[in-house]
Amino acid sequence: MSAEASQQTVAAAIRGALLTGPAMDKVRAARAVARDWRAGRLAFAFDVAMPAAPARPEQPLLLAPNRMPKRGKAGSERGRIALWHALAHIEFMAIDLALDMAGRFGAERGSDFVSDFLAVAADEAMHFAVLARHLRGLGSCYGALPAHAGLWEAAESTSHDVAARLAVVPMVLEARGLDVTPATLTRIRASGDETGARILQRILDDEIRHVAIGTSHFVAICREQEKTPELCWQELVCTHFKGVLKAPFNDSARLAAGLSRDFYAAIAC
Repeated sequence: MSAEASQQTVAAAIRGALLTGPAMDKVRAARAVARDWRAGRLAFAFDVAMPAAPARPEQPLLLAPNRMPKRGKAGSERGRIALWHALAHIEFMAIDLALDMAGRFGAERGSDFVSDFLAVAADEAMHFAVLARHLRGLGSCYGALPAHAGLWEAAESTSHDVAARLAVVPMVLEARGLDVTPATLTRIRASGDETGARILQRILDDEIRHVAIGTSHFVAICREQEKTPELCWQELVCTHFKGVLKAPFNDSARLAAGLSRDFYAAIAC
């Protein structure tokens, strides 16, 4: 059998990572897929379908968003642990979102698209790993508290359309992180948690780049279809995003990611 015939495909590797349940095993699997792709060890072929949903660890217990318990006071030990647990869960879900983006739409969008979103998946895996370590330093662990799967609902509702997925996931959900993280970072610094502050600053810097990646691919699709990116984005968000876009916005960080007010001002609350 030739080396080409025996080479694993990128789709099979991504599917394997998505179907890895234990948290740290998924971290290692996502980073391995990105590393093997960069090294040329995976064939650009999409011979298997992506799963309808990724595998999950046994814990945390996943609840509907409206059944989530209150975090507790921000300055309390319970409140601090709940905050870091919620951040870790967001990053864990983001691993699957980036993997699914590359695996579900890579055949359609090409190798650069795959490269970009596998790099995002590797970043999200690193973010989760450092957040999980910080949680352990606080005497807790990922899975100790319940969480919700609302982020994956965005993937399910846009599984048929790469433009819709880009519009909702990086350009709404990840962009929201650009808005709220600076205030969280200020509170963390005020509490004296310098390690936590460094983690959040790194995540914020990376997320600007992630939103920029999503925005650039979205704009490219709109140009191919001879559509106005801002108007197309507004239409897709109104169709596929269940929530509302609420001020305040971190306009400078959004602009650094290529997401100007021309996109969101007209439909923001």
